[in-house]
Amino acid sequence: MISNPIGFLHPGAMGVSLAVCAQASGYKSHWVSIGRSDASKKRANQHGLIDAESLQSLCQTCTIIISICPPHAADSVADQVIAAGFTGTFVDANAISPQRACAIGSRLAKAGIEFADGGIIGGPAWQDGTILYLSGKQTESIAKCFHQGHLETRIVSDRVGDASALKMCYAAYSKGSMALLSGIVAAAEKLGVRDALETQWDLDEPGFTAQTHGQMSRVTGKAWRYVGEMNEIAATFEAVDLPGGFHKGAADIYQRIAGLRDEQTDPSFEQVLDHLIKPPSL
Repeated sequence: MISNPIGFLHPGAMGVSLAVCAQASGYKSHWVSIGRSDASKKRANQHGLIDAESLQSLCQTCTIIISICPPHAADSVADQVIAAGFTGTFVDANAISPQRACAIGSRLAKAGIEFADGGIIGGPAWQDGTILYLSGKQTESIAKCFHQGHLETRIVSDRVGDASALKMCYAAYSKGSMALLSGIVAAAEKLGVRDALETQWDLDEPGFTAQTHGQMSRVTGKAWRYVGEMNEIAATFEAVDLPGGFHKGAADIYQRIAGLRDEQTDPSFEQVLDHLIKPPSL
């Protein structure tokens, strides 16, 4: 086992898979259980993560900390690590705009903390296909932490912000398109032409309607996270003088179905459609 331990803040479904990949590469994976959900604690225990018991202890023990959290929490996690006196390398692997990544990196640098920008494309890394893109000056050392296991790493450049920019542009289509389809189905339903639309879809591409209905049901488990991600994409577009309105609309679509995440199983298509047409908050 390599002596350098890695801290993960906070290992949800994605984070714990990266922690396991680090373990497969010879590193000890640490986390902090305080304030985390029972589901997170169960995942961490199941996969052998070491509980540092406090953020300060994690920062004293680990030479690398990887932040994997919902977009809205990225700044808070970085600031907490700064306040705890961390002096190693911090990786922000969250779905945030490149300008936010640069701002976080700047604050960390002022505190004497090395920074690497990261962006993950793909699902939890339990099988091949998920890629952690990295940019900045510390990318080689971070990539080595995952040389075994199912997570692939690719270095974009030595410029902080490029990995986040790539993630934003990729997700703008991969997740934005699902919001667009969901909105189209809801609009067609309210306009009384959904049956005709779906008939035409299946003429163009047999099975497209059933595929779309299934995707609409499955995306509800992640919709709460996608709200923030769509807003980050909107900010990314606006920072380069492109309209961010589409992805702000996508955030609204995902917000309408975010409450369905609490279902024990994927909700029915009819439930999703009902939430889109008449969201609970309206």
